[in-house]
Amino acid sequence: MVIEGLDGAGKRTLADRLVAALTAPGAKVAKMAFPRYDTDVHADLVRDALYGRLGDLAESVHGMAVLFALDRRDAAAELRSLRRRYDVVLLDRYVASNAAYGAARLSEDAGGPFVEWVRELEVDRFGVPVPDAQLLLRVPVNVASARADCRAAADSARQKDRYENDHGLQARCAAVYDGLAASGWLAPWYVIDADTGGLGDLARRLLRG
Repeated sequence: MVIEGLDGAGKRTLADRLVAALTAPGAKVAKMAFPRYDTDVHADLVRDALYGRLGDLAESVHGMAVLFALDRRDAAAELRSLRRRYDVVLLDRYVASNAAYGAARLSEDAGGPFVEWVRELEVDRFGVPVPDAQLLLRVPVNVASARADCRAAADSARQKDRYENDHGLQARCAAVYDGLAASGWLAPWYVIDADTGGLGDLARRLLRG
């Protein structure tokens, strides 16, 4: 199960609350977040590029997408193992993030060529596991941006990167996410608004499959 949404949408908070709702009836839950900073070299290269430490690498939409994808390729075996051992594997960002942000950077929509390119790269070529369900945490772009600002002010280790600082990119990304959810890209989607009440009901639906 994957949680998707803009930077500052509140994915980490939702993940914590959803874990509590899933474990209450006795489900075993594992969590993982992408990019896996300080765990995978490709993720660390992503971070360096987003903070301007790798020359003009961040200018390449496809180059950045390959690094994001390689991080998941490296995690694929672990994800399969977690699936066998836990009732729910909850991921903070996954393949759809790559599709949404790259398409937004190219000013394409959810039906454009970049989204299909990401699917072919990550699923067909790299063989990353396809999620069973995807949750889109939908919040207004200005709200997500304000939350990211507050997070950066409170924690020097979480300063905003070039994607988070690009308000136009965030707005386009939100539109791509809506398109991915509407089309059921890769797996069924559940759209959750900023008010994340009713997680118990959602958790029961997800556990029923």
